[in-house]
Amino acid sequence: MIEFIQLIIYGIVLGCIISLGAIGVSLVFGILRFAHFAHGDMMTLGAYFGLVGVVSLQLPMYAVFPLAMAATALVAAGLDRSIYRWLRSSSPIIMLISSVGTALMLRSAIQIVWGPDNKIYEAGIKMPLMFAGLRIKPDQLNIVIGTIILVVLLHLYLHKTRMGKAMRALSDNMNLAQVTGINTEKVIFWTWIIAAALATAGGIFLGIDTRLNPIMGWRILLPVFAAAIAGGIGNLYGAVLGGLLIGIVQELSTLVISPAYKPAVAFAIMVLMLVFRPTGILGGRE
Repeated sequence: MIEFIQLIIYGIVLGCIISLGAIGVSLVFGILRFAHFAHGDMMTLGAYFGLVGVVSLQLPMYAVFPLAMAATALVAAGLDRSIYRWLRSSSPIIMLISSVGTALMLRSAIQIVWGPDNKIYEAGIKMPLMFAGLRIKPDQLNIVIGTIILVVLLHLYLHKTRMGKAMRALSDNMNLAQVTGINTEKVIFWTWIIAAALATAGGIFLGIDTRLNPIMGWRILLPVFAAAIAGGIGNLYGAVLGGLLIGIVQELSTLVISPAYKPAVAFAIMVLMLVFRPTGILGGRE
């Protein structure tokens, strides 16, 4: 029983990381109507920007987050202006293919700048907190708390700010939003900024929980898309629910199969959702 609960705790931590990536995927899909396959590598880029702040600039982690988010958001906005902006009138398939090419460029750039080896934010062993036989590392607790704070801030942004309401309107009906005078280019710009910021947080959390590697974002991309689809693609709250579902099921699967097959579990859930409920748990887009 202790082992079962311990795996659920690990699943919640992993689910929080996946959720941040899935929210970004859902945001981009909701506004631009295409699957952004470079999102995983955007998470990796944000994690490595965080590494620069921690290792090179010797900054505390709480100060690194906004700097890394700003740097990644700047890259995302630049990619939109230089690549995606000119393809918006094209087929979603063309946009998808361009995002695959963008992912390869980002991954190669990361390998050129930081090298192919694993890296860590901080050396040393931190003793886990013990409670009723259960273990949780302080970093894992920070990941869960940080994710909750970011999701709450995003909720407030979407429901309390003018730009957030414009983003929701554009996601619901782009043509109607344009008729009412909403500046779609500005909304798209802020969509990329928010998606990149959340990707950065997810990448840094993943690096804290494991290690930094140039292909870390590619490895987590399948669970991220599985979470977005399971919760309901385009539904931000569904992305959170889907992320937690994928994370917990992946960890619990290690009770019966090898941990090496955890990505296959995410793939199986994604296929089942696409076959039996394409709109996801909370009802997104097919």
